[in-house]
Amino acid sequence: MAAAAPWPGLWAAGTGAAAAALLFLLLLLLLLLLSRWRRRRAGGAGRVCVAVLGDLGRSPRMQYHALSLARHGRQVALLGYLQTRPHRDVLRCQNIRLVPVAELSGLRVGPKLLQYVLKVLVQSVQLLYTLLRIDQPSYILLQNPPGLPSIAVAWVAGLWWGSKLIIDWHNYGYTIMSLSHGRSHPLVLTAKWYEKLFGRLSDYNLCVTDAMKKDLWVNFKIKAVTLYDKPASHFKETPLDLQHSLFMKLAKDYEPFKPRAVSPSADRSAFTERDGSSTVRKPRGRPALLISSTSWTEDEDFSVLLRALEDYERFIEEGAKLPALVCVITGKGPLKDYYNGLIQKLHFRHIQICTPWLEAEDYPLLLGSADLGVCLHKSSSGLDLPMKVVDMFGCCLPVCAIHFECLHELVKHNENGLIFRDSQELAKQLKMLFLDFPSLEGKLPSFREKLRVSQQLRWDQSWDHTVLPLLGSKE
Repeated sequence: MAAAAPWPGLWAAGTGAAAAALLFLLLLLLLLLLSRWRRRRAGGAGRVCVAVLGDLGRSPRMQYHALSLARHGRQVALLGYLQTRPHRDVLRCQNIRLVPVAELSGLRVGPKLLQYVLKVLVQSVQLLYTLLRIDQPSYILLQNPPGLPSIAVAWVAGLWWGSKLIIDWHNYGYTIMSLSHGRSHPLVLTAKWYEKLFGRLSDYNLCVTDAMKKDLWVNFKIKAVTLYDKPASHFKETPLDLQHSLFMKLAKDYEPFKPRAVSPSADRSAFTERDGSSTVRKPRGRPALLISSTSWTEDEDFSVLLRALEDYERFIEEGAKLPALVCVITGKGPLKDYYNGLIQKLHFRHIQICTPWLEAEDYPLLLGSADLGVCLHKSSSGLDLPMKVVDMFGCCLPVCAIHFECLHELVKHNENGLIFRDSQELAKQLKMLFLDFPSLEGKLPSFREKLRVSQQLRWDQSWDHTVLPLLGSKE
């Protein structure tokens, strides 16, 4: 039974004409398809388009897809915005061609609703134009979200090329929109109806958790295969000499990485030093390094971490044997300036906070050098898992993660990390984990050792087992 539009009110708000124009465009394209269908040349063998209507540099899973396809001899068109430089393995791969989509600007005219409709229309034309200019692919592998308008556009392009459409469901776009607008907002209801309708037009579907796989079937009648996020091979523990090089590099720009005391040795950071024999070691009394990464969006409340750090500072003032703390929060996003403003109002004596943006190659090195990771990702749908924790586990970095519905599929409380529900619980966990730091006994080293011996699957193994059978042998 076809899904029905969730409400009639939006058309009365002035978008009926825009929707009619979009429908007319789709009908015109379908007519063109019918006229072309009989004479469409066979082709696309061995070619795949991997597409995301977002920043490629901040879409690691889609980069991993491209690299895995290229490893199996496919020619890959990796399509998206080039706001952030992709990983160097992607840039160096001869089988991967970057296909940039131009970013939109200058649409901030009129009411917000009209701006959004215009944005969707322009993105539709823009994305379709880009998809029809690439070499004919056998498959289009599309990230969702964002799915509006990319799912419908990718489906139309697939009809044109005779390509199969694969949707990789990372989350639901409508649940992300609901964080800003509420679940009953007309735009949110439209996005849900849209994802439900056009999601069924795909040939194959991937998703990131078993909980999402079940939800897609129960609520959308979409069959999906679970492909868990797994760390790539470059996420691993960082050797001491590379840690020192990274810390010295970061010390040039960020005060928390500089040594606390004046030292006759110029070859020293806050966490490492190189002696006369060129041996790198971690000095006694060094601070602990806590790291969290974020997209600075509504689904991560960093005030939880800031309140926990205030409690941690109080524990030290009350005499607890805890180390000084350097808290590094990496990433880009719309709420970064807001939280930086909150951070500047804090006056810590034993804690330093910095919010750098790291190059793609430096991020895994920093994870592999840290003492503890903190994850504040709270899924908008309750059905996706934080990839940052996957990467931390790949680096054998213990994690404290905030609770949400399906987190247990990744973080096993008291086995490979800890789960907390509020700032007070996080503060108590930080106190317990860092007591008598850097002792080789206690929960923190125990978690790290368990991660070392777990021998978890890496991305390449998981991808070959799950996705490669969907594609069959190379044509």
